[in-house]
Amino acid sequence: MSRNHADAATSLTFDDLAAFQVLCGPHDENLKRIEARMNLVIRVRGNEVSVTGDAADVERARVLLGQLYDLARRGSPVSVEEVDRGAVVLAADPAASLVDVMAQGLRLPHVESPVVPRTPNQRTYLQAMARYDVVIAIGPAGTGKTYLAMATAVSWLLARKVKHIVLTRPAVEAGERLGFLPGDLVEKVNPYLRPLYDALYDILGYERGSGLLEKGMIEIAPLAFMRGRTLSHSFVILDEAQNCSIEQMKMFLTRLGYNSRAVVTGDVTQTDLPPGRPSGLEHARRILARIPGIAFCDFDERDVMRHPIVSEILKAYDRERRNKGRKR
Repeated sequence: MSRNHADAATSLTFDDLAAFQVLCGPHDENLKRIEARMNLVIRVRGNEVSVTGDAADVERARVLLGQLYDLARRGSPVSVEEVDRGAVVLAADPAASLVDVMAQGLRLPHVESPVVPRTPNQRTYLQAMARYDVVIAIGPAGTGKTYLAMATAVSWLLARKVKHIVLTRPAVEAGERLGFLPGDLVEKVNPYLRPLYDALYDILGYERGSGLLEKGMIEIAPLAFMRGRTLSHSFVILDEAQNCSIEQMKMFLTRLGYNSRAVVTGDVTQTDLPPGRPSGLEHARRILARIPGIAFCDFDERDVMRHPIVSEILKAYDRERRNKGRKR
């Protein structure tokens, strides 16, 4: 790749045409995304891209395009998601390497696309799940906590590092009052466990995911059903842990048997427990922080993988929460 500079414009030439096509995206949608995000004018002629605009924005776009091109040359996917993630990562740390952050991921057998981290915190999270027996991930919705935990669990199952996966969450937001819901037990519980099914089917596909569920190799159950069990040779995920009481969190963490991993995910800013009832997730963070074998991973709005406006919404709510805290 070669480039020529001007005060508020730059021209980049990309020699690998296959990687260049991936970089541009269908109908140049990736370039249009950068153009809109940074208020630039981007033009394509052959394998050359010209960028015009404010000098600082032009430089940011030059670095982003170069790093996304490197990702494409390594065979990594480059879509508008990677464009958005790359822009956020480089805004936070201009010296960051998107290849280091996003090109190292999980490759699952018979799954076409690898599951890759898209932020430094996601990379740290994947590394922690590979190294520690218990990982507690805390941060806002949409940061990939549950999805990456599910992908890691599936990779362990398919590699026969564990015999089965157990996925659980509080069945209702504040007390598991299943008796008030219509239907049998499965019908009562399923709406609250739907996000776990969604992540599983997105990673493996509906047919393959359903097959593992039918064989009992993957179990999805409400947290209340964990009591009294010992989970050995298992990868266990507790989702929405901010809605656990202290007693429920203790019960869950003490289910772990030999050759098992546990991942706990939650958002302490969105607890639905009754006023005055402390969250087991916050309590666990306070008392378990120095225990060897337990890792804590923190996420923030920069890790949000949903629509870019979601990050701005989270910032607004966080500001409101801090302002209320100062007024007390």
